[in-house]
Amino acid sequence: MEPNIFTKDFPVRYHDLDSCGNLRVATLLNYLQDTAGMHAALLGVSLADLQKLGLTWVLSRIHLLVERYPRAGETVTLRTWPATRQGLFTCREFELCDNHGARVARATTSWAVMKVATRRPVRLDGNLAPYPLVSGRAIDDDFAQLPPFPVAATTEMGFRVLRSDLDMNHHVNNTIYAGWALEAVPDAVAAGSLNELEIAFRAEVRHGDSIMSRCAVTDTEPTTCCLHQIVSQRDGKELARLRTRWKK
Repeated sequence: MEPNIFTKDFPVRYHDLDSCGNLRVATLLNYLQDTAGMHAALLGVSLADLQKLGLTWVLSRIHLLVERYPRAGETVTLRTWPATRQGLFTCREFELCDNHGARVARATTSWAVMKVATRRPVRLDGNLAPYPLVSGRAIDDDFAQLPPFPVAATTEMGFRVLRSDLDMNHHVNNTIYAGWALEAVPDAVAAGSLNELEIAFRAEVRHGDSIMSRCAVTDTEPTTCCLHQIVSQRDGKELARLRTRWKK
């Protein structure tokens, strides 16, 4: 076992599957969230540790690549490690392997620390306890800005934020944004297999808010690419920007 790399096994259960019998994307994102939290606790920078200082973790970006979706009966192993820490952001990496050791998915994420009282990010140095970094990225991504959403959407779908959508910070959990975006994908595209997901979180969403999930199909060859935008129905404010790629 590599030092400073946290490892966790997850049995894939039937209630974790989508209608095709594959692990749900939301469940996979929950695996990432769970292991990030477990490792942060071991490193002394858990959500509870930060809350004592009037701080909290905020997820800024996700980039996920899926090579194969696990199915029921499999046990998968997720490895995670912090790779970079500079200025306002720290990157955490993930690799998901099957029980034969073959990699089936990987992800990189960017996190910030926010001061609860001001709802503004703070510099990591001087506010966040030091912890060891592991060199090497699961995905080499500098998190450049995602493309702006086109003027016209291919499809749109509205949602109202439920209590069950909220996390411990009392705003919408990151997996919910992905669910909103994927629900708006046209049926002809969703019949394929999602193999890449990128999310840029831009504003908080709270209980009772109404949002619009907008999807635009921008490319169809060699893979289908969709741009997504989550906006407030009240004032049109952009809450998240996403990009997905689909295999036919």
